[in-house]
Amino acid sequence: MRIIVPDASILIKWVLPSGVEPDQDSAYALRDLLVAGKVELKLPPLWIYEVANTLGRMFPEHAQSMIESLLMLSFSEPDWDLVWLGKALQLANRYKVSFYDAAYHALALTEGGLFVTADLQYVRKTKAAGAVVALRDWRPK
Repeated sequence: MRIIVPDASILIKWVLPSGVEPDQDSAYALRDLLVAGKVELKLPPLWIYEVANTLGRMFPEHAQSMIESLLMLSFSEPDWDLVWLGKALQLANRYKVSFYDAAYHALALTEGGLFVTADLQYVRKTKAAGAVVALRDWRPK
């Protein structure tokens, strides 16, 4: 089964009302593939902190229910290992990106998956590393 690693920006799009975010239809299409069991979703354990931080600031009265709806989806959080950690640090240093973003990308690389992000700048900086695509360019297969 195809492994997809979406970043926090995509997870947030899943719980916001339709039409609020750019490329939200593509984010919904990814979520629908997950729900249908056509892709396997993997996330680094830090996802909850990023998502909760953003939703808690932007939607304090709805953040908990939004996070709970994400937690009901089927995904795995692989434990950290030295290969994944090393790859994340390598990406962060080589491409001058945050470790947070690199953690998602490193997970995709080490798990043989694809990192999907709404962060166009990240994609431009790291496309040479492979296994990364902008949400606006991602197409379901």
